Amino acid sequence: MDSRFVAFRDSSRAHKLLSALAFALVLLTFHPAPTLAQGTAKSARRVVVRIEPEYPEFFRKGHFQGRVVAEASVLPNGDVSNVEIKGGNPMFANFAAKALKKWKYAPGPAQTVEEVIFNFKSDAP
Repeated sequence: MDSRFVAFRDSSRAHKLLSALAFALVLLTFHPAPTLAQGTAKSARRVVVRIEPEYPEFFRKGHFQGRVVAEASVLPNGDVSNVEIKGGNPMFANFAAKALKKWKYAPGPAQTVEEVIFNFKSDAP
C-alpha cells in the first residue's frame, strides 16, 4: 500500500475524532438551564440579600449557557466569608463567586456551609 495513502487515511481518522470531540464539547457548553442567572440555595438558613451575578451581553447574545455549583461559608452574623466553586461551567464561575460574596444570610448560632446553584440562560433571540 502506498505510504501517502496510509498517512492520509490516518489524518482523516484523526480529523473525524477531533470533530467528534469538538462537537461533544459544544454540547456540554450549551446545555439548557431552567432560569436566567438565578441562584438557588440548599440551606436551612434564609437568604436575606440575594445579588444576581453579572451575565455579560457577549455571553447573552452568543447564547452561552451554563451552570455553576458553589459553596458559601457563612458566618454566624450572616456574612459570606468564603466562596468555593464546586463545579459547572468555568466561563461563569467568577461571575457566580463575585455575586455570592455579596449575599447576606439570616443570623445563625454557628458558621455554616451553604450550597448555591446558579443557572445562566440566554433569553436573547
